Amino acid sequence: MRIFLIGFMGCGKTTLGKKLAQKMSYSFMDLDHELEKAAGVSVSNYFSANGEEAFRILEKDTLNTLDYPTNCIISTGGGTPCFFDNMEFMNRSGITIYVDLPPLALAKRLEYGKHKRPLVANMDEQQLVAFIKEKLEERNPYYERSFLTVNGINITTEQVRNELFQIF
Repeated sequence: MRIFLIGFMGCGKTTLGKKLAQKMSYSFMDLDHELEKAAGVSVSNYFSANGEEAFRILEKDTLNTLDYPTNCIISTGGGTPCFFDNMEFMNRSGITIYVDLPPLALAKRLEYGKHKRPLVANMDEQQLVAFIKEKLEERNPYYERSFLTVNGINITTEQVRNELFQIF
């Protein structure tokens, strides 16, 4: 079974994915790391040098051509489900889980590492919260197509695993 973790940047997809993979004895892949391997530079540098459109094309190509192990958890980028047919691809290829967090919680999490994230690097807290609210309005129709939605506040691997087993 392949499990794709989706949600806004900073919601905890990578942290949850690593822990869940360990708990379930699955492999773990981070789509951003795979993009960096393909591009030979960091996501931030690629995005800055080539723009969002080129980044989204590389993201789609990487998502669609990776050699996924059978039992694998994949952490995706925040915008991954919202471009091309990426959400449909993930739903056909495995189970999607949306890690949901409210805008203020996301802003607090992003504040410390925002310099690594080109879309929010130069925003103050008020701008960041407004940006997150706007982006969530755009992205929620995609995120809500996931098989499972989990509340990202205080989520545990045990809760996610139990919810998965209840559904499947």
